[in-house]
Amino acid sequence: MCIVLAASVLAVACANTPAGSPAQAQADAATASRVSAALNDDPIFFFRHVEVSIDHGVASLTGIVWTTDALYRAQQITRGVPGVTRVVNRMELERPQRTGGSG
Repeated sequence: MCIVLAASVLAVACANTPAGSPAQAQADAATASRVSAALNDDPIFFFRHVEVSIDHGVASLTGIVWTTDALYRAQQITRGVPGVTRVVNRMELERPQRTGGSG
């Protein structure tokens, strides 16, 4: 009985939150701004090539970073921003290009 009641309450609560409501879109935009600001404030890594999008609190990070440490740091920073419920990493690790002759 308790499980059925809990499932019913959860279903009703989720049904009352419009999927694409203006309030949700505004909240996601505000969260994306906070994430971008937090990334750009990092004193160690350069995150200007990382794009942030938020959908119902789920942050998607895309773009380029140059080290695995930067990749993990971007995820850590994003997780710490209020409003982020989960982080999806779609960033690419830029590999250094070889320079010099074939000599």
